[in-house]
Amino acid sequence: EEKKKAKKTVKEKYTEYEELNKTKPLWTRNPEDITTEEYASFYKSLTNDWEDHLAVKHFSVEGQLEFKALLFLAKRASFDMFQDKKKKNEIKLYVRRVFIM
Repeated sequence: EEKKKAKKTVKEKYTEYEELNKTKPLWTRNPEDITTEEYASFYKSLTNDWEDHLAVKHFSVEGQLEFKALLFLAKRASFDMFQDKKKKNEIKLYVRRVFIM
């Protein structure tokens, strides 16, 4: 008579990650490689403005403190600029490519 061998079932668990955003943050890239359309789409997504920006300043500072920055100037002031009830949406801060405030 043949003896039946006990089979052991092994479960393997694995996680697959897919990188969704493969583009580098705009402020970390070389300003010469960025198109006006890329600046405009970033500005609109950040501010929820329907118009393009008036001007943009892309710069980096090196010394004791080191950072890269983008400053956008809107074409016109927001309609509720002088209302105190609304919380002001001022400067956006990203640290190590992560949005802080």
